[in-house]
Amino acid sequence: MRRRKGRVAANRMKTPEFRNEAQEAKWWSSHQTQIAGEFERAAAGGRLGQGSVARKGTTPTTTIRLDQDDLSRARSQAESKGLRYQTYLKMLLREALLAEEQKMATRH
Repeated sequence: MRRRKGRVAANRMKTPEFRNEAQEAKWWSSHQTQIAGEFERAAAGGRLGQGSVARKGTTPTTTIRLDQDDLSRARSQAESKGLRYQTYLKMLLREALLAEEQKMATRH
């Protein structure tokens, strides 16, 4: 933050528009230090609110049973990237499906 004429002006990060969740997750992962700094400044200034952001839309929900070791591995990897494990699993699944689709296209 910087001071201007007795006021505090916030240097807010600009969050871009994302084409998909994978792009969004990559952006948030690559900006962790800046996000943490923004959070710490907001906490120090007493500007943190409560609640969460709920994503609205028509994305269907599914349930899948995963091996405990795979789930633990996914949680650990997601944490190291600063992501929620569900988001990370969606990213991995999407990448694998796209890769498989490309392999199938080259076979035909």
